[in-house]
Amino acid sequence: MHRSMLRRLLVVDLFDEFNPIAAEVRSAGWIVDICSLDEAFDRQADVGLIRLGPCLDSGGKLLRRTPMQWIAALPPDISLDGSLGLFVGEWCFDFHTLPFDRPRLLVTLGHALGMAALRRAEQVDGGDELLGDAPCMRELRKLLGKLGPTNSPVLIRGESGTGKELVAHALHRLSRRAEQAFVAINCGAIPEQLIQSELFGHEKGAFTGAHQRKIGRIESAHGGTLFLDEVGDLPLDLQANLLRFLQEGQIERVGGNQPIEVNVRVLAATHIDLEQAVERGRFREDLYYRLNVLQVHTSPLRERLEDVPALARHFARLYADEVGRRPRSFSEEALRAMGEYAWPGNVRELANRVRRGLVLAEGQQIMAQDLGFRGVCVPTSLDYSLENYKMQAEKQALSDVLRRYSANLSHAARALGVSRPTFYRLLNKHQIR
Repeated sequence: MHRSMLRRLLVVDLFDEFNPIAAEVRSAGWIVDICSLDEAFDRQADVGLIRLGPCLDSGGKLLRRTPMQWIAALPPDISLDGSLGLFVGEWCFDFHTLPFDRPRLLVTLGHALGMAALRRAEQVDGGDELLGDAPCMRELRKLLGKLGPTNSPVLIRGESGTGKELVAHALHRLSRRAEQAFVAINCGAIPEQLIQSELFGHEKGAFTGAHQRKIGRIESAHGGTLFLDEVGDLPLDLQANLLRFLQEGQIERVGGNQPIEVNVRVLAATHIDLEQAVERGRFREDLYYRLNVLQVHTSPLRERLEDVPALARHFARLYADEVGRRPRSFSEEALRAMGEYAWPGNVRELANRVRRGLVLAEGQQIMAQDLGFRGVCVPTSLDYSLENYKMQAEKQALSDVLRRYSANLSHAARALGVSRPTFYRLLNKHQIR
């Protein structure tokens, strides 16, 4: 039977009570595995049926003895992980009392199986991280499927926080080098005096403090993928060395004179306007054309606001353990606030706001104020002043032009008829960037 067609039921600590209906459940298409609690943590299932003990209060005192209860639980195609309390608390779907209502039990198991499938789909998306169903995200995934298997360099462009490194990881996973190393280096985060040694390595004694040979990032990526994040921040002399490596497929460590053959696929990312950097002499034109063989654009979050609720729920699950809180849902006000916000920090800002909301939330839901949206959605009074209308018109014009020219801020400034410095001042004024 194909794996996706399996209907696997794990029955835990339920023996004589379950036996009378075991045949009926199997005839409904379930593969039934019956075991004790101690054995359960080594089993796999789509849906679990497990015994609940007496109810206890927070101090461990017995509140009351209940009839034997059972719970349909949803481990997402993995072995049970953790304690019984975690298993029940995280995956609780429904509960039943003895004697079983057989028709209701079968219906519940079917519903639980559907939820298990949804959980698995969420986990696949969460691992890939390229979440979202907006048209631009569907097009992006389609494009990556075409570019991934090639060995050509790819230039990944987009605003900060739009997931350029996630795109690089996806390209690596889709490539023939997926089993080899993925090595990333942020060219703008390493001091200029150290970046050559980081990229190319150095020999022992090459400079003061070089007490032993060091393998550089390029060499350590041999056979795999090298990701140069913020490549536009590379100093000009390093750009020349990088160009030589791309042309010849060889490097020399600092302090060495032996060429070293290196076979890597180069992915580069930047949020700056490289064409303008070339015009101003800040980026080598020949290096630009070497890196810009294939190109990918990541969309800002303001252009795919329909994806915000799903992304927010993903981050709520992702960061729950980190902050020591259970995943929480979002209030209607919170969802509306997120849907009306321009997200200047893009997906990175959304992730940080959700992490904050998990920490600050006091009830069952994350509220708008927990996300830092206090007073954003509902104005306290209407302002009919001419100055307010001018401010709103400025903000709308900026949002419109950014949607059209998100990949080239110089073009956006020209479209508004202002200089680039004035354009940045307006963005800061309206807190759009």
